[in-house]
Amino acid sequence: MNKAFVFPGQGSQAIGMGKALAEQFRSASDVFAEVDLALGQRLSKIMWDGQEADLTLTENAQPALMAVSMAVMRVLQTEYGISVGNTAKFVGGHSLGEYSALAAAGTFSLSDAARLLRIRGKAMQAAVPIGQGAMAALLGLDFATAAAVAAEAAQGEVCQAANDNSDGQVVVSGSKAAVDRACEIAKAKGAKRAILLAVSAPFHCALMQPAADAMAEALGNVKMHAPVVPVIANVLASPLTDPVAIKNALVAQVTGTVRWRECVSMMAQNGVKVFVEVGAGKVLTGLAKKNAPEAVALNAGTPDEIAALATYLKG
Repeated sequence: MNKAFVFPGQGSQAIGMGKALAEQFRSASDVFAEVDLALGQRLSKIMWDGQEADLTLTENAQPALMAVSMAVMRVLQTEYGISVGNTAKFVGGHSLGEYSALAAAGTFSLSDAARLLRIRGKAMQAAVPIGQGAMAALLGLDFATAAAVAAEAAQGEVCQAANDNSDGQVVVSGSKAAVDRACEIAKAKGAKRAILLAVSAPFHCALMQPAADAMAEALGNVKMHAPVVPVIANVLASPLTDPVAIKNALVAQVTGTVRWRECVSMMAQNGVKVFVEVGAGKVLTGLAKKNAPEAVALNAGTPDEIAALATYLKG
């Protein structure tokens, strides 16, 4: 039975995530220690004992979520002999989760992934002054309709479909006034709800071009290997194994649409019957159930969840 490992994006962070892993497994505590060393900061202290506002900062949330995902992968490997290479047909991740997926598949070292996500988080935050951008979830519209809403709302400003999460759940991103207009237009076109999101910047739109430039430079300075299994690129919804193509897709991802609905559908069409969300939260588990209803969707982020997953995979 073909399996895919998928890795969560921003929004899944919570104070305390990964702490039980570190307390119970030396392999997990080593991951957090390596990330702390790579960043020159006790990120783990913020994760476990800090304030939610500090963890939610993009520059902290991104490497922190990757660290939890990689800690889970290390525990699966050391305690149960389960790795990406011997278990998964594909890996994928939502936005920053694509970096976690690539680290799990051996494209990046853990330290490089942490540093890249710190650069990415800072650059995305700095690209647009606070208050000038916004994101909103349009619920009840298909992607084509939501994209048309964004185009109509732009009116010379930036507004585009940023996340195609599932049929009926599309996020738009751009200039604050344009996103406000999109919410009103969406309601007129039959959206069930249009909800402004509590985010610090308008991710995955053209306003993020300075961050895309920063990532092109940062990725050019990092050693990248071919992943042990193909990664499904957010912006292409197709599998990649070539490091140059992966780099280009990661740069394009900063300003491009996260085509998650298509990513999951593509994996399902290629025989994936089990989706395993590796890391904090259950957002992608829920989206897998929507986008691939015939498949099994599981998550693993705590010691008990990891043990249950190992039992299932080895059953």
